[in-house]
Amino acid sequence: MNWDAVILSLKLASVVSGVLLLAGLPVAYWVAFSRWRWKFLVESVVALPLVLPPTVLGFYLLLALGPRSPLGQLCERLLGHGLAFSFQGLVVASVLYSLPFAVQPAAAAFALLDPTLLQASSVLGASRWRTFFRVILPLSASGVVTGVVLSFAHTLGEFGVVLMVGGNIPGITQTVSIAIYDEVQALNYQGANATALFLLTFSFLVLSLTYAMNRRVWAVWPLRH
Repeated sequence: MNWDAVILSLKLASVVSGVLLLAGLPVAYWVAFSRWRWKFLVESVVALPLVLPPTVLGFYLLLALGPRSPLGQLCERLLGHGLAFSFQGLVVASVLYSLPFAVQPAAAAFALLDPTLLQASSVLGASRWRTFFRVILPLSASGVVTGVVLSFAHTLGEFGVVLMVGGNIPGITQTVSIAIYDEVQALNYQGANATALFLLTFSFLVLSLTYAMNRRVWAVWPLRH
């Protein structure tokens, strides 16, 4: 099994889920509570990676991060290298590709909150920040955790976007999904099966743990008085 690819994928998924936790919550909050009439346009942009082929998104990201683009030239001056075919480029691409998996569960949880609780917090003089951290976030923890875990699992299994943006550089941009593809291309089905089985088992355990933590027992077996 290609442990270098596994470790790189776990590192990438951890960084991306952490970035999405910080960047996705404000977006989810705005989506849930904004009254802007054109809000559906922003929601469409956020959800676009769900329906857009990964190769299309990866192609445009490659152009945006390439050495001829203003962003690519800026990063080359700041970092000493471009974002394309680098780990940092994989992070940028994966954050955009997994954005809906982090935003939509959190936004759905925010939207289900009882408005009277938010009104009561405002009447008691709490600021929006205090209301968010003391009322909204604790009551929506299950949705936030689900979003983080889904973005982690989704990043872990990415193929098209990371291949387009990062290529296949062992130890730098070769993720576990690309390593499996390489093993199959080399007709090494035993090695591909070992890596794929690890990825399947790990993803199943992560999702099972998440759903187990979010499960509400009383919704299945109501309390009897």
